[in-house]
Amino acid sequence: METARRQRSIPCMLMRGGTSKGAFFLAEDLPTDPATRDRVLLAVMGSPDKRQIDGLGGADPLTSKVAIVSRSSRGDADVDYLFAQVVVDEARVDFGQNCGNMLAGVGPFSIERGLVPAQEGATRVAIHMVNTGQIAVALVQTPGTCVTYEGDTRIDGAPGTAAAIPLEFKETMGSTCGALLPTGHLRDRVGGIEVTCIDNGMPLVLMRATDLGVTGYESRDELDADDALKARIEAIRLEAGHMMNLGDGRERTVPKMCLVAPPRDGAISTRSFIPHRCHASIGVLGAVSVATAAVMPHTVCDGIAVVPAGQRKRISVEHPSGEFTVELETEQGRNGPEVLSAALLRTARWLADGVAGIPSAIWTDEI
Repeated sequence: METARRQRSIPCMLMRGGTSKGAFFLAEDLPTDPATRDRVLLAVMGSPDKRQIDGLGGADPLTSKVAIVSRSSRGDADVDYLFAQVVVDEARVDFGQNCGNMLAGVGPFSIERGLVPAQEGATRVAIHMVNTGQIAVALVQTPGTCVTYEGDTRIDGAPGTAAAIPLEFKETMGSTCGALLPTGHLRDRVGGIEVTCIDNGMPLVLMRATDLGVTGYESRDELDADDALKARIEAIRLEAGHMMNLGDGRERTVPKMCLVAPPRDGAISTRSFIPHRCHASIGVLGAVSVATAAVMPHTVCDGIAVVPAGQRKRISVEHPSGEFTVELETEQGRNGPEVLSAALLRTARWLADGVAGIPSAIWTDEI
C-alpha cells in the first residue's frame, strides 16, 4: 500500500481589504526562495484554473491576492508589505504593482500577529510598500488595545459597514514607472486615440470612453462581454506599457486601463480594467492616479472632470458600484495644480484565521 502523503500547513489569515479579498501571510512562514514561494502561492490560491476550485481564490482578480508582511528594517516604517497578484488562469504571480485595497488589511493584520503593539483608542501603522518603495500610514481603530472591525463607515463596492481605516500616501508619484508622466507628455496618441499615461501609485492609461465608441456608463458585465472593445484596449495597453517603461505587458498586470467620462454626481466617471476584466469598482491607487489626472490641465480628463476649488480637493471618482473619494493636497505650480499627498478612507475585516494546506511536494523542506 502506498504511504499516504500529508499536506503541508502554513499559517494564513483571510481578510477583506477595501473591495478586495485575499490571503495574508507572515514572510517568515513562507519559503525564502522566490520560485518556491510562487509555487506555494499558486497552490494556496488554486491557480492556474479559471474557477480556482482547488484553492482559496475566488475565480476573480479581486479575490486572488496575497499580502506578505514582516517587521521593517526601515526607520520610517513599522512593517514591510509585499503584494502578490496571483493570476487566476495562469501559473504566474505578479509582484509589479501595489494594491491599496489589500493595504487596508495590513495594519490590522500586523497588530493581530503582534508585529505592532496596539495603542489605546487608535494605532498608527507605517507601512513600507515593498513593491514600489513608498510609505503609507494606516490608522487602525484599537479601543481597549484590540483591533475593532465593526463600525459605521460604508465604502461602495463592499457590503455593510465597518470601522474606518484612514490611509495617507506620500511620494507615490512615479512609484512604478519612475515619473508621474512616464512618457513625458500629458497626452499621447496610441492606437489612434488620445491617452494620458500616469503613475501616482498605480500605472494607468486613461482614455475617453467616447473615443472607443462607448459611453463610460456601461455595467461591468456589458464591458466584459464586449470582446472587440477589450481587444482594442489590450492592444493600446501593450503599446503604452513600453512607452511607460514597463516592458512587455503580456507578462505583467500593469499598466491598468481606465475609461473616463463626465461625472453624474461627482468629479469624474470611470470604468477600469485590471487589466483584462472590468473592475467591479476601482483600485485604491488607481483612484489616486485618476484623481491626480483629473486636477491636471491638458490631460484627457480636461473638459470632462468637475474639479473643486482650493488647495485641498475632494475628488469623487465614480465607478460601476458607486464612488470613491480621494482627498488631494495640492499646491499651485507653474503649469497648474501639483499633488503633494493623497488620503482616503477604507475598511477591512478579518474573515478567517488558521492554516492553508498545500501538497507537500511543492515545498519539500523539512516540515
